[in-house]
Amino acid sequence: MASLDLDVLVRVVVIVVVTTAVVVDSSGLPLPGYDGLAVGFYKEKCPQAEDLVLAEMREIVHEDRTLAPALLRFMFHDCFVRGCDASIMLISRNGTGERDALPSYSLRGYEQIEKIKAKLEEECPMTVSCADIIVMAARDAVFLSKGPRYDVETGRRDGKASFQCDADNDLPPPKSNIVDLKIYLSVKDLGWKDLVVLSGSHTIGMAQCGTFADDRLYNYSGKGMQDPSLNKMYAPELRKACEAGDPNDPTPVEMDPGSPYTFDLSYYRAVYNNKGLFLSDQALLDDKRTRDYVARMAAAESPDEYFTDYAEAMKNMGRLEVLTGENGEIRRVCSAYVD
Repeated sequence: MASLDLDVLVRVVVIVVVTTAVVVDSSGLPLPGYDGLAVGFYKEKCPQAEDLVLAEMREIVHEDRTLAPALLRFMFHDCFVRGCDASIMLISRNGTGERDALPSYSLRGYEQIEKIKAKLEEECPMTVSCADIIVMAARDAVFLSKGPRYDVETGRRDGKASFQCDADNDLPPPKSNIVDLKIYLSVKDLGWKDLVVLSGSHTIGMAQCGTFADDRLYNYSGKGMQDPSLNKMYAPELRKACEAGDPNDPTPVEMDPGSPYTFDLSYYRAVYNNKGLFLSDQALLDDKRTRDYVARMAAAESPDEYFTDYAEAMKNMGRLEVLTGENGEIRRVCSAYVD
């Protein structure tokens, strides 16, 4: 997830995070959750919704395993900008939507979300929101990468606006330092633990050289040097993959060396050993609480604690600025035109 735009500071979102667990009662009916959300929201209107999403995700990931981390990242990009409202899916004819922002240029998953939506429209027309599909797909991306399959709250509705400037301002750049990272998350009413736990999403997936090589390998702090915190044995491997001087270099590099498609604790072991790919990964060692968590997960024999923490952090992120009830809309097609 680094330098801070002042606009971020004035766009404070007040969110009350409710920590009471939400469950489905013995009758099978959903119990109320946060701000109109509930686990099992579609129990009566579209009882097969979550099973259909998982089935589609199995096909998607089987055909291209790189889409699991891509669809996990997709939820982050949606929820951090205007909340979890599928505004990332909207298309601007004028090129001024979230899709058009620099942080979104390598984002993948639009077609896959639309594919899942089409399947749900066949079974339950105009019932399941695109916003909920994005959240369910992210959960199943984690599960299909050997991570936990946690309960998700559903009941979101889709937003009707999408602005490039919001994505430019609200998404933490990969060169963020720890102070900036905590500010970006506090604006969303997320805390240090959400930061360090959600950063663990980088245990799966690839990153393009252009997103980190300049800051980590060739021009740290604008000084024309390598980041002194980068592991000295790891740096030569990265230099082989990434050439200097190309901010748009699309060469893919594993974010979690050695296990880029397995959701495990190896990300924390990498960061603890100064092998974090982004400055924002390595920045987790610059705060006592996040550093202690990294150290504990790096030494853990079982991922159980992390999996529990991850489910909680994803729930917190999934509650950001949600539209429920009569707010927003349910779209038949997720990739609608916004202007």
